[in-house]
Amino acid sequence: MRIVNVDLGERSYPIYVQAGLLPQLANVLKKHNLDERIFVITDDNVKSLYAEKVLAELLDADMQAKLLVIPAGERSKSLQQSDILYTRLLESRADRNSVVVALGGGVVGDLAGFVAATFMRGVPFVQVPTTVLSQVDSSVGGKVGVNHPLGKNLIGAFYQPRFVLIDPDTLKTLPQREIRAGFAEVIKYGFIHSREFYDAVAAHLDALFDLSDPEQLESTLYTSCRIKAEVVSQDEKESGRSAILNFGHTVGHAIEALTGYAQFLHGEAVVHGMKAALHLSLQAGWLSEQSVQEAVELLRRFQAPPLPADMSFRALSEAMQKDKKRSSKGQLWVLLQDIGRSLLTRDVSEEQARRAVEFMLGES
Repeated sequence: MRIVNVDLGERSYPIYVQAGLLPQLANVLKKHNLDERIFVITDDNVKSLYAEKVLAELLDADMQAKLLVIPAGERSKSLQQSDILYTRLLESRADRNSVVVALGGGVVGDLAGFVAATFMRGVPFVQVPTTVLSQVDSSVGGKVGVNHPLGKNLIGAFYQPRFVLIDPDTLKTLPQREIRAGFAEVIKYGFIHSREFYDAVAAHLDALFDLSDPEQLESTLYTSCRIKAEVVSQDEKESGRSAILNFGHTVGHAIEALTGYAQFLHGEAVVHGMKAALHLSLQAGWLSEQSVQEAVELLRRFQAPPLPADMSFRALSEAMQKDKKRSSKGQLWVLLQDIGRSLLTRDVSEEQARRAVEFMLGES
């Protein structure tokens, strides 16, 4: 088993990564003294794939457990769905010692974590992510929350899980589109933190997409979590350096908002956003045109759907005004000094942003 420790003092927790680990959930819960009433929050896709079996295994281990099922999809990340879950928890007589287990993708993890953080001012919380995106990104770092019609993840909290359990075998039931979108966050770690990791992911990208090399897959998931844990441990609440994790997200979140969170998977929007950030890095004089073109060629392999023909810089700019990283000093951008070396800046003019977005739209 590979273990990553997220070092946050008294809120530190482990990330367990191993194929075939999901059936051991009951044992891991007991190891962490989380053997009170268990509420497994999942969606109606994961319910039949894994959740019903997990519930049976928890009950067989003499644990009190119950499934709470939400509709699959980004639209469930809402205050309305949170209220439904609060009601179900109260009706089931959950108390402050009850444990919320998020079993599913990023939507389930973000929503369940938000509910855990706010129900009775906080109950124990465990992440069991079942998608690439949630395994390498959203389950690590304690960011939980819901969307607002005017923007993504605008309502939320930093609330750390007691542990994260990652079983790569759960990826086998994912559609290829979701796998590719999830690995967009993986290549992001290479862009912002490690040229060596970037090169390794690029060299094995087809095998990762196909899930055909279990050892490489497990290593890649582990390294992604290790990089994010290192960044988060230095800056838990994104008041400084950890904002580099948002490479490609400034424009990516705007794309998602403009298309109603329905047309693009998160990773697909980030792929487009990374193209814009690469061009901004070129304009700043840090990246060469060759480096940008090679990176864009790599991003094309993720097969993100084309952007709408009527999408404009003006519309994207207005959407970016609602970005959480924006302040009176301007928009915060994550750019690259080189592949594997990132920096934060607000020194981007409207004309530079326009050129970057036009490049992105042209590459769509």
